Amino acid sequence: MEFTFLGTSAGTPTRSRNVSALALSLSGHKAWYLVDCGEGTQHQLLRTRYSVMQLRAIFITHIHGDHTFGLPGLLTSASMLGRTETLDIIAPALTWKFINTTLATSDSSLGYKLNFIDSEAPDFCWQDNHFGVTNVALSHRVPCRAYVFTERNIERQLLQDRLRQDGIEAGPCWGELQKGKDVTLENGHLLRSDDYTRITRKARRLIIAGDNDDPALLTDACNGTHLLIHEATYTQEVADRVGPWPQHSSAEQVARFAKQARLPNLILTHFSSRYQSAPGSTPSINQLAAEAMQHYQGQLFLARDFDTYRLDKSLSLNRLSPDNPAHNELSGAS
Repeated sequence: MEFTFLGTSAGTPTRSRNVSALALSLSGHKAWYLVDCGEGTQHQLLRTRYSVMQLRAIFITHIHGDHTFGLPGLLTSASMLGRTETLDIIAPALTWKFINTTLATSDSSLGYKLNFIDSEAPDFCWQDNHFGVTNVALSHRVPCRAYVFTERNIERQLLQDRLRQDGIEAGPCWGELQKGKDVTLENGHLLRSDDYTRITRKARRLIIAGDNDDPALLTDACNGTHLLIHEATYTQEVADRVGPWPQHSSAEQVARFAKQARLPNLILTHFSSRYQSAPGSTPSINQLAAEAMQHYQGQLFLARDFDTYRLDKSLSLNRLSPDNPAHNELSGAS
């Protein structure tokens, strides 16, 4: 499972950070998923391996512009590039209105269908061959969601000795059983995949949260979760000075929650534009990392634009992208 941060700034971009967007994929598959689409997301994609032609679905956490203003441009560019496959849009109802209004008032049209799914529906659930997705309501100035991605269709180990013991010789039915499909033989005997295969590892599970000033709302969802990606807009000192109105979390808030929830991995993102990356800058992005590390001892990263991570089948999290001069802020601590 791999994902790339396309934007990690809150509200407005900076010289080194664009506004919110994240690309997620399952290793070895071309299909991918976009969570949020701030202004300029399609430009960020040009510097990655992700193509709008293979985009399977877009998940929008909430309507605020730093999470949605990139949608019209990305959608129309995909059409101009020749996309014809239906694209799922999972978002609040106002996002659908925003897309349609923008297309209509800019004399734009799409050469493919958009399939809108209301993220605020009480029975929300989405899935394809790779992921099952649910969501959790968060606390923000507008309705906002966290998306919970759980891996599906995990590879199975075929119990060959048991098959031979039951007189079932190698053939096409073995392959079907290994795919998780039950098979009926010519004599009418039903072979159940669960009887002749086993799953040898846990399904990977991660949560990508939108804006939120109450991490505890994710307590139940974090049970069995291997990674939480959550905003940390401010340090606690700045959050206290700004006051409650913006409804964002501090690095300390999220770190304390992650420790309490016993999360093995935490990635912080959505940093206020006041925090700078250049050495010697004040205030510095490193202040957020230092604050979080005081309260959380799991594996911690501060997201940077274009950083790519992999959550392996062993459930270990690794940052894949190499360091370069543009990435000089503190990125992680064990």
